[in-house]
Amino acid sequence: MVTVAVAAILIGMPVEPAWAAKRSRAAPWDDLFRHLSPRERGGPRPTARRAAAPVLPVPLPKPRPSEAPSAERDKPDKEQLASPPNGKPDQQAVPAPPPTPQPSACRLALTDQVAIAPSIPDIKGADGCGGEDLVRLEAIVLPDKRRVSVKPAAILRCTMASALAEWIRSDIAPLAERLGSSISDLDNFDSFECRGRNRIVGARLSEHGRANALDVRAFKFADGSLISLTDRTVPRGLRESVLHSACKRFSTVLGPGSDWYHEDHIHLDLMERRGNYRICQWDVWDPLPQKAPLLPAERPDEAPPREVVAKPGDAKSDAKSGAKSDAKSDAELDAEKSNAEKTEEAEPPREEKPAKKKRRQNRRS
Repeated sequence: MVTVAVAAILIGMPVEPAWAAKRSRAAPWDDLFRHLSPRERGGPRPTARRAAAPVLPVPLPKPRPSEAPSAERDKPDKEQLASPPNGKPDQQAVPAPPPTPQPSACRLALTDQVAIAPSIPDIKGADGCGGEDLVRLEAIVLPDKRRVSVKPAAILRCTMASALAEWIRSDIAPLAERLGSSISDLDNFDSFECRGRNRIVGARLSEHGRANALDVRAFKFADGSLISLTDRTVPRGLRESVLHSACKRFSTVLGPGSDWYHEDHIHLDLMERRGNYRICQWDVWDPLPQKAPLLPAERPDEAPPREVVAKPGDAKSDAKSGAKSDAKSDAELDAEKSNAEKTEEAEPPREEKPAKKKRRQNRRS
């Protein structure tokens, strides 16, 4: 009952003083919006208005000078905007072609008076295979206008093709003239091929894959003779001359003796290495004999006698036998021989008798 009475008293208490106290608390931002909100909640809005701001004149642009060009000249006519270019409404605008790349210094120097080498598009393959500034070397033009055909035509970088042409013109052609002939063909064993070194799967990219190498197998002369660079029957001096000239012009020269992959051709390239390091590995072998000897040759008569080194044991035995032979005189030897002859004459030949078997008699006790 007491709880009910207390609740009724609380409900019946007036709440106006508390509400009035709450309204008396002013917020800190009420002064900022005093001109926008009414002074009292629920009161009438103020009727007074603020004074209007004075109207200032708007500045106008200066008049266009008479010597200035008219702006209408730059504007296209409505007819030009409506009609498509070239007067063909169905044709779309074609994009401008890309700019043509300018030829390199090597391409400008490799003229038709040096080599027949037309340019070909760049090749871009996987793992860096291919190259730029490529040519198809078909022939090399000598200073006397004769041509050295490259068979088959080689796909090379311009720098490699230029170095090869200079090698043939300056070194190989004069060498052929000293032999009484002229070079006519170059046997191209391999040029551009996208592969690893020595055709090993997974190996580093070969210079052939960069169009920076050429494998040469032989030179053909105008008289029909063919000189293979790895043939042992070719004079040694000729092959050494080709070796020295190639190692001066190319950064890599591989031939017989370098590895088993270059026993039948010569590899040339212009690989760039640190410090301009060069590799020249080509062994010029001597010619093989006409007939392989099966047995050793006979010892000539004028050869000095062979000296045989005596063993220590042999020396002792020789010394003992020599001492015994010296002890016996010649007379003793003759006497022994005569006694042996007399005994052979005195003794008659013996007759052989059949063997008899002895029987044992069993004795009984």
